Amino acid sequence: MTDESVSLRERLKSAPDPALVEAYYAPAVANGIKYLFAPEMRVHLAHVLMLADCKIISRADAATILGALVDLEAAGPSALAIDWGLEDLYSYIERHIVKAIGPDAGGRMHTARSRNDLNVTSWRLALRDRLIEALDTVGTLRATVLEQARRHCRTTMPGYTHTQHAQPISLGYYLLAYADVLARDHERLAGALEHADMSPLGAGALTTTAFPIDRDAVARHLGFAAVMEVAYDCVSSRDDAHEAVAAAAITMTGLSRLATDLQTWNTAEFGFIELADQFSSTSSIMPQKKNPQALEYAKSAAAHVTGALTMVLSTSKNTSFGDVNDGVTALNVPTLEALERLRLTSIVMAGVLDTMSVNPAKMRHAAAIGFGTATELADVIVRETGLSFRKAHNIVGRVVRETIEAGEPATAITSADLDEAATALFGAPLGIDAAIVTRALDPDQNIASRTVTGGPAPVAVEAMIEARLRDLDTDRRVLGDRRDAVTAAEQGLRSAARALIQG
Repeated sequence: MTDESVSLRERLKSAPDPALVEAYYAPAVANGIKYLFAPEMRVHLAHVLMLADCKIISRADAATILGALVDLEAAGPSALAIDWGLEDLYSYIERHIVKAIGPDAGGRMHTARSRNDLNVTSWRLALRDRLIEALDTVGTLRATVLEQARRHCRTTMPGYTHTQHAQPISLGYYLLAYADVLARDHERLAGALEHADMSPLGAGALTTTAFPIDRDAVARHLGFAAVMEVAYDCVSSRDDAHEAVAAAAITMTGLSRLATDLQTWNTAEFGFIELADQFSSTSSIMPQKKNPQALEYAKSAAAHVTGALTMVLSTSKNTSFGDVNDGVTALNVPTLEALERLRLTSIVMAGVLDTMSVNPAKMRHAAAIGFGTATELADVIVRETGLSFRKAHNIVGRVVRETIEAGEPATAITSADLDEAATALFGAPLGIDAAIVTRALDPDQNIASRTVTGGPAPVAVEAMIEARLRDLDTDRRVLGDRRDAVTAAEQGLRSAARALIQG
């Protein structure tokens, strides 16, 4: 038997059509080389070791195959003779191995395995790596957000609802709220990691194999946390990708909302913050311009990830439950690209927050004049007079309207204004001490008085930040342990392969 007689296309009489090569084979092989070469080589090593340990192939043949695999891995994918006559990376790897060591030994590598379980295992390894990287960078962003929150828990600013002044808050309180969003993003991404971190290898085409393989052994070699049990599920389901890109899209949506606020506050009209030069760009014609390039990038990247989610779900939704290219394979690249965008955007946004300049004076001034203290003024009326809140709301609403019509800021409101409105509406003045009214209109006092659980009082915010930092330390430790386990498994795999080759 010659090397050339070993082929994956014996069932077919003709070579693939050039249009199919251009549309499908070439991109599939290119993406396989880009994303899968390293993971797939690990899968081959683990599978061959298991075949030898289970006495399905001889240790001599296993050593020969492993030696060829190690040599190919060292040489890299450029060693493969790509002629576009084969449809995927694996086909070229197998042809290379067969050519290197002959069809008898080389042809044994694929014993008790299908491209179905091989491909999905390789993709899961790549997905696991991307999820770990994304979780790591999201953790760094969380740390940056919490550090800035701690730094600015007494930096008073307006809080907004419907993009209108609502109530005074601190910049630290705003950032604390976003830190909690990131903590939930971490949970979603960690859940995606947990579900992706299961080994499909050994599922075969869809029913496992009659060879006495050890699926647990290959799972250990590849550092998977568990075996994905039902073989049909292994090769047919792609909710691992669905969940991962959905978690990425949710995280990116939050990042985009943060970028939107920062972009608004970075304008001359607000002047609350200024982006550092290294995260800004300039105009080719307008010399005064300093554009928030990093924030615009973050928002556009979020759109790409949202599009990836739509693509990933759409490619699967009307496919049969089985191994099919459109439902199982087509979504791999957009999923990994989405996670890469998340990783890069997290790094960029952490840099933006860490280096931006904050203008506390402008923030506090806006909070003082913008009528965000009106709620506290109504609450004071209730506490001081026993009036119902709705009546107090009416009084303050009238005073605010009249103050705005007079072109005055919130700080111009007086006790006499309240008395006048109360008399006009309900027939009697309120008689609240002027000092009490002044204190109610002070945005710092507004914030300090909100000591209820979850409120913006600095003492409460500081305590919540410390709790979040402890949670972040725990999350980072768990992720570090998982990464270390994966690294240890890969080192053990290579050590076992070397031992068999040499022994």
